[in-house]
Amino acid sequence: MKIAILGGGHGCYAAAADLSEAGHEVRLWRRDATALAAVRQAGSTIRLKDAEGERDVRIAMASGDIGEAMRGAELIVIPSPAIAQADIARAMAPHLADGQVVFLPPGTFGSYVMARIARDAGSRADVAWAETGTLPYLARKHGEREVNVTIRAIHLPTGVYPARKEMEAIERIRMAYPAVHGCGDALSGALMNAGPVIHPPLMVMNAAPLQHFERWDIHNEGTQPAVRAVTDRLDAERVAVREALGHAGPHYPLADHYNNDKWMYGDAHKKLVKSGDWREHIDLHGHRYITEDTELGLAFLASAARYAGVDAPVAHGLLAIVGGFLGRDLRHGPRTLDALGLAALSPEALKERLHDGA
Repeated sequence: MKIAILGGGHGCYAAAADLSEAGHEVRLWRRDATALAAVRQAGSTIRLKDAEGERDVRIAMASGDIGEAMRGAELIVIPSPAIAQADIARAMAPHLADGQVVFLPPGTFGSYVMARIARDAGSRADVAWAETGTLPYLARKHGEREVNVTIRAIHLPTGVYPARKEMEAIERIRMAYPAVHGCGDALSGALMNAGPVIHPPLMVMNAAPLQHFERWDIHNEGTQPAVRAVTDRLDAERVAVREALGHAGPHYPLADHYNNDKWMYGDAHKKLVKSGDWREHIDLHGHRYITEDTELGLAFLASAARYAGVDAPVAHGLLAIVGGFLGRDLRHGPRTLDALGLAALSPEALKERLHDGA
């Protein structure tokens, strides 16, 4: 299958190498041509490291031209942070074609947001937009063209916008990621996102050591019983929102990530800690755990709770604390249902909008 990967982060390089090795024709686009130079100079190869060892994987193309990367692609994968989605949507809008499927792992409701941005930018292509609950990989780049994959996801619950295209979109994505399964519409997919549940408590409750130490592993020393208790409460609020909005299980409770092998990555927490890749410097103001998972993702979850009439004190409390050290009110961010003009819709009208599309 012809696949375009848009972006230059950890997940993008992991996807490009992994899907190429699986036999797909992969084109990697990155806006920063200088940063992409190492891959191109090495003959469009990425060095992939995982449990099987290290090897160079050749991809079909590494390009700074997004149109060239997207041309003829049956699947477009965007494992980039949600904060980049608006710019990417505007850049890809002129090149979208009927029948393409866009996959956001994860999305932070980006399937709805990017579709609207692309349409506002002039695209009238009949495209399916899909998003899942996490990246298909726990991965970290170790160099300009080297990526280490600690583990691969075994369950990827995925919502589709518009939901009327769910079956064809899921079938297409499963050709690349067999772990994908449908979970309904875009709202359901967004409420599977693990980042806004696992990361805000870790950031807030590790704020002092993060600012004190040059490098700190929030998944190792930073994950203590008190943190886990808050995370479990926050995740219970997420599940309550899903149920209140009529979304069926499995809900993939985050506790399974720590306790057993039933979560999206299977039995992954020990491998994550053992890898050492997450002992890093984290800026409390600029890291994506704040800019993506809190300012966008947690604000989205809190707005969905308000819409559904679900009491969510932990979500609102964490959002208020992060707003406190950032110096701004995060309750009215760009990914809230209010800001997107959806909070005024009845549940029936919202479901219809997500099913039929704009």
